[in-house]
Amino acid sequence: MAEALVEIQDLTKVFSKQQPAALKDINVSISKGKIIGLVGPDGAGKTTLIRLMAGLLKPTVGTISVEGYDTIKDAEFIHYLTGYMPQKFGLYEDLTVQQNLDLYAHLRNVVGEEKKEACERLLRFTGLTDFKGFLAKNLSGGMKQKLGLACALIKKPAFLLLDEPSVGVDPISRRELWKMVNVLVEEGISVLWSTAYLDEAEKCNSVLLLNEGKLLYSGDPKKLTERVAGRVFAVTHIEGDRRKLLFELLKNKNVMDGVIQGRDLRILLKPNAEKPTNVHLESISPRFEDAFIDILGGGPGGESKLAEKAPLVKNDDKPAIVAENLTKKFGNYTAVDNISLTVKKGEIFGLLGPNGAGKTTTFKMLCGLLHPTSGKAFVNGLDLEKAPGQARARLGYMAQKFSLYGNLSVKQNLEFFAGIYNLKNQAKKDAIEEMIDVFNLQPYLSLSAETLPLGFKQRLSLACANMHHPEVLFLDEPTSGVDPITRREFWNHINGLVGKGVTIMITTHFMEEAEYCDRIALIYQGKIINMNTPNALKDQVKSTQNPNPTLEDAFIQMIEEYKPDAH
Repeated sequence: MAEALVEIQDLTKVFSKQQPAALKDINVSISKGKIIGLVGPDGAGKTTLIRLMAGLLKPTVGTISVEGYDTIKDAEFIHYLTGYMPQKFGLYEDLTVQQNLDLYAHLRNVVGEEKKEACERLLRFTGLTDFKGFLAKNLSGGMKQKLGLACALIKKPAFLLLDEPSVGVDPISRRELWKMVNVLVEEGISVLWSTAYLDEAEKCNSVLLLNEGKLLYSGDPKKLTERVAGRVFAVTHIEGDRRKLLFELLKNKNVMDGVIQGRDLRILLKPNAEKPTNVHLESISPRFEDAFIDILGGGPGGESKLAEKAPLVKNDDKPAIVAENLTKKFGNYTAVDNISLTVKKGEIFGLLGPNGAGKTTTFKMLCGLLHPTSGKAFVNGLDLEKAPGQARARLGYMAQKFSLYGNLSVKQNLEFFAGIYNLKNQAKKDAIEEMIDVFNLQPYLSLSAETLPLGFKQRLSLACANMHHPEVLFLDEPTSGVDPITRREFWNHINGLVGKGVTIMITTHFMEEAEYCDRIALIYQGKIINMNTPNALKDQVKSTQNPNPTLEDAFIQMIEEYKPDAH
């Protein structure tokens, strides 16, 4: 039996009598020298549990000890033992990489030769040596997370707490973060890794699964995955619209969950359920995500109130989005380099690429939010330079970073965006009521937007982008950091809207999600280096060593193969 690092006994945390307990009756023992995954839906209590372990919050009832030290009585020693990287990591954007490290060293009382050695070692470890003079705000998402990790490690901890360190990070940076964490475990550091990406939970030695403040499972992720063995199937040889078929299957009482995987579907059946008979099924290996959905009682179905209320978009053979030799330079730096693409009406088109590849800049030019240095952009045949107002009236844009007004209430944000899209009087009132109903925002109307849980922030952003029922929708990482249930809700809306003829352009770092796209453009260093369907991209990297590559495998291999030619 491995030695216990953390002991949690009868833990309950209540923030207010008006709300249910954030955590309730948690009892668990965490072993030393392991990577422990912490998973659960949005608002399950993950961040609260991490902050309690770090000695930053006091339990309402119960106790937590780390290495035998109580988090209340020995709080100062707990701070010495633990390294903590919060979800919104407190980097100082206007300080350089080196200055951030110096500041954290000062805060942790790491001085003199010890500080010099620690900084040099961590810069090497994170690959940031050449960037130590860069301001933190100028780093890519992946580099910011690596700097955050370095700052949390400035004083070598016994226990490292990472709250969703891979949110907004591309697959290459994500793999690098994992390699780093595995090295730390070899050095004797125990790691708690909270994540919304369940492929990451599979890599952990054990997982804690929270829901509504209760601990539903603690143990080996493989054991939990075994509970759905024999119940997971691929639906193959689909003729016709796979989105419509998914919607039909999700209405079947025997189907608990279903997602699109390229040209196929993946479904999870209820225990001892009869298989659907009108489709071609192949039994496939279960994933941790299947077990996660199963233990929570199933996915959200396939309904979309948003799509039900959306008008039908007239479809013709003219393209919805056209980019002609789009280029954007910031000074001497070329962010987007001569990109051309055409998106058909009613298509889901994905832009994928590492952090800093030029995806968001391309997006902003196609929305008319950024003037290209050269080249042209058209939406529904309208030139964004010549008729920007007309073009923008027919598109919706959901920005990567939460772009709503945090100091306005939910209701005020809805009113503001209705006004931006020129909705007036009864039309404005109807649009706001519709979005409140579709996204279940009624209980949150008076709250300021910045205090919402992440899933509801994203719902509000999607509501604001859809106020005027746009024909073309630009979604920049719409599900970054949200849990699998919320992610499925979003894709129900997206699939439903596409069924009504809406065109969707989307960026994502989550490769399972990119499987929903009809076509994908892979962008690297401002250029499109490959463009095809998800299946065709996977087929391009098939080998005897990897006969069934994932989209993540394809993404990483294509970037790695392109890199030498880029110089």
